[in-house]
Amino acid sequence: MSFSSITHFLSNIYYGWRMVGLVSAIRVVGGGLHQYGFTVFFLPISQDLGLSRAATSLAFSLSRAQGAIEAPLVGYLVDRFGPRPIILIAALLAGIGYILLSWVNSYTSFLAIYLGVISLAFIAGFVHSPMVVANSWFIRRRARAMTVVSAAVPVGGALISPLLALGVETLGWRWASVASGCIFLLICVPLSFPVRRSPESMGLLPDGELPPERAKIGAAETTASGNKQINTDSTAGQAMKTMVFWLLVISMAGRVACFSTVTVHFVPVMVWKGLSQAEAASLLGAFALINLLFHFFLGWIADRVNKPGLMAICHVAPALAVPPLIWGAAVWQLWLFTILFTLLDASFPIVWATVGDFFGRRYFATIRGMMSFFYMWGSFAGPVLAGAVYDRTQSYTTVLWGLLIILLLATLLSLFLIKPWANKMASLRRLQVLPSD
Repeated sequence: MSFSSITHFLSNIYYGWRMVGLVSAIRVVGGGLHQYGFTVFFLPISQDLGLSRAATSLAFSLSRAQGAIEAPLVGYLVDRFGPRPIILIAALLAGIGYILLSWVNSYTSFLAIYLGVISLAFIAGFVHSPMVVANSWFIRRRARAMTVVSAAVPVGGALISPLLALGVETLGWRWASVASGCIFLLICVPLSFPVRRSPESMGLLPDGELPPERAKIGAAETTASGNKQINTDSTAGQAMKTMVFWLLVISMAGRVACFSTVTVHFVPVMVWKGLSQAEAASLLGAFALINLLFHFFLGWIADRVNKPGLMAICHVAPALAVPPLIWGAAVWQLWLFTILFTLLDASFPIVWATVGDFFGRRYFATIRGMMSFFYMWGSFAGPVLAGAVYDRTQSYTTVLWGLLIILLLATLLSLFLIKPWANKMASLRRLQVLPSD
């Protein structure tokens, strides 16, 4: 295949997939160095600064509380100015923050850098903005696009986190932190410049569609003959008045409480079960790789099935893996927990695709921000409570039973969404074939 034919092939790829590729690359770095990387830094920082596990967990939990507070404003700013400036600022702050983190020598300075610089940037630029890009550029392939964006995080966990663990072990956590900051600055900052906010901003349509001859689902659906507009998007205020909004929020709060607890405490939990820190870090890499595989599998089927029903399955499966981990430490029990718990993160793009299905594209970032304000308190509470329970009992048994109960509740809430989603999809299909006046 000649270079010109390759160039021709790439030029025919829908521009939305290029945008998904850009933000996914940014999330690969963020996922490997921060989202999965924090658990690699967890024990070395705790030991170097003389912190309890509850104290170190509190930093992570406070970052989630900070993310919840800033989320509505971030959502508004993304809807107002587009994702590019938010991602650029976030990449700069993440890079500077990790370099500054290498200099901390007290719990106060650790909190100041981690919360005031790193976390302030990460939630806005590496979590919210990339998912908004996927929702803006796609409708029919929304779940697949969001899956690619979301899968970038476990890719980073599988590829970068083991290297980060090696760097921490050989160079020390401080030099590993400096290297992390430099990578953010050298890779993520340049990648943020080509990001575009929506297909309409470039004279294109979602999913790469040609100009419609009949109504299409979108922020405003226009018929060619009658120029008739049918608004299918909900504002944040309208969304918050629906039961669907709150069912999603409560189930997401449970989901993130469980997943954040496990990701922050994954290495400590596996050490508690008898593994060395190096073995636990290797299992963390496997956790990220399996997460990646599940991302693509779920993304492939999500646009073909009832999304809330699939979400319910992805809640109950991790719950079934908790009792075996409590009762033993055999290899199969550790691997069962590692494999099934990845479903919580792998199915998260399905959650956001469901949000897009219910409420549309135009105000997605603002609605996402309002949801985050409520559900991210689960991320705040889970890890710090787990750390406090361990410090008191020297065991994660109580924590794991709590995760089981929360996951079963989240499963029930997802089941309540099955019928409303089916009704919403049926109404949108009717609008697609609505004749013009």
